[in-house]
Amino acid sequence: MEIPRIPVTIQSNKKYSILEILQFTVLTSIVLYFGRTLFIPLSFAMLISFILYPLCKGMEKKGINKGISILVLMLLVAIMFGVIIYLLLTQLMQFSQEWQTLKLKLLETKTQLSVFLVERIGVSLERQLEFIENFIGNLGSQIIPFLQNTAYSFSESIFLLILILIFSSLILFHRRLLSNVIYQLFPTGNKMAIHEILIETIHAYYNFIKGMMLVYLIVGILNSIGLAIIGIPHPVLFGFIASILTFIPYVGIMIAALLPITFAWIAFDSIWYPVAVIFVFAIVQLAEAYIIFPFAVGSRLKINSLVLIVTIVAGGILWGAAGMILFIPFVSIIKLIADRTESLKTISMMLGDGKNNK
Repeated sequence: MEIPRIPVTIQSNKKYSILEILQFTVLTSIVLYFGRTLFIPLSFAMLISFILYPLCKGMEKKGINKGISILVLMLLVAIMFGVIIYLLLTQLMQFSQEWQTLKLKLLETKTQLSVFLVERIGVSLERQLEFIENFIGNLGSQIIPFLQNTAYSFSESIFLLILILIFSSLILFHRRLLSNVIYQLFPTGNKMAIHEILIETIHAYYNFIKGMMLVYLIVGILNSIGLAIIGIPHPVLFGFIASILTFIPYVGIMIAALLPITFAWIAFDSIWYPVAVIFVFAIVQLAEAYIIFPFAVGSRLKINSLVLIVTIVAGGILWGAAGMILFIPFVSIIKLIADRTESLKTISMMLGDGKNNK
């Protein structure tokens, strides 16, 4: 049976004005924006290390060496990322296998469109050919920079992944040293409160991950139902692969949609089925961003939906797609600190879900 604990608050007689809070927010935003190259992998590493801490501690209690425990856990994380990358590459390979059939469909659609433009709109074949040549010329001048940017982004992602694993290992290995440094930043009388905040932060990250798993499950089910209603083959497979790949913002869902769109076009010989697939994924993504995610994650972190959506938008502005993921746990940590600090009770009320204020 868990023994209830009496919350310990951080003692502070200083009252923060709205102007001081705004100044601190602006300064922090500037530092986060210009330091994002360092802070993004470091933040991901902190998130991963907080999640793995209970497992690492449990392995150490069983007599396993700290270094070996950390190495095993990092290998498991690397395997998880490898599975995601494998799913991504598998989707691309399967799409490339359908390319010849897709090419024939594109040529057939081009012919039908050309006939339609001539008979219904009066656009001559010469004008159509001139437009196509100009389009291909412009596309050719842009394709090399596009491939260069894609190769750079891929290599940068691999480097960041390696950096994140290294940072996570070091945070877990030096966790006692880092905890003592944090304790030294505050007066001695606040040590117990800081310790409880650290413990609750780990639980907050754990709840965040549980919420994300629930989001992926709901999104996978909705994708599968939508694809099944349209009549796309293997709706559950395509639906849950798309759900898993939403872990990679923007790019993941685009690549995951390629294969069901291709199957829809080939199987049903109509442009409306691929359009319907795009419509299903778009609706589910909007629901995930503005309804499912705030409900599933916000309720576990006890943060209201308005603050959650604002945080997602602010994270996207400062850190892009990574910020949309990372800023949610950051806000939960700020709320934990505000809950325990008398001078920050206003911020605690603003971030909270209001259930304790009725």
